[in-house]
Amino acid sequence: HVDYEGELAIVIGKACRNVSEAEVLSGGYILGYTAANDVSQRHWQRNSGGDQWGRGKSFDTYCPMGPCLLLAGLLSPDLQLSTMVNGEVRQLSRTSDMIFDVSAVVSWLSRATTLVPGTVILTGTPSGVGYAREGGPSWLVEGDEVQVCIEDIGCLNSNVTTE
Repeated sequence: HVDYEGELAIVIGKACRNVSEAEVLSGGYILGYTAANDVSQRHWQRNSGGDQWGRGKSFDTYCPMGPCLLLAGLLSPDLQLSTMVNGEVRQLSRTSDMIFDVSAVVSWLSRATTLVPGTVILTGTPSGVGYAREGGPSWLVEGDEVQVCIEDIGCLNSNVTTE
């Protein structure tokens, strides 16, 4: 049961620890943003004892990112994000609709951990993932093409293959 999750990825540019939300962007702690597909194997996610941060999200080839890095500015980004499977739009949202904006995410994570340059943080996925589709789950299968597109970043294209 392999699923897609189109997400905005934050790339840390400067080490930070205990950074306030107000300091995150003005202090240059975020280098930039890119697109990510947080590929999830739902069976392993639910049955491996690791919940959603365990085995189900950590197989080789999972979490492709790209195609480029959009450099951060002084404002939280408001970008359209869409995920398509074989050309069908499955997710469509804006980063401004995220539950927590990028400053809140970085600030919260920096309370417990020093975030070093190059750290990648996924920000969560909008509605429309395969397991929660109306009418029942729609899993990825071999031959499917997944595109995660984010305005001003471009499209990350991934083809599903079986190992």
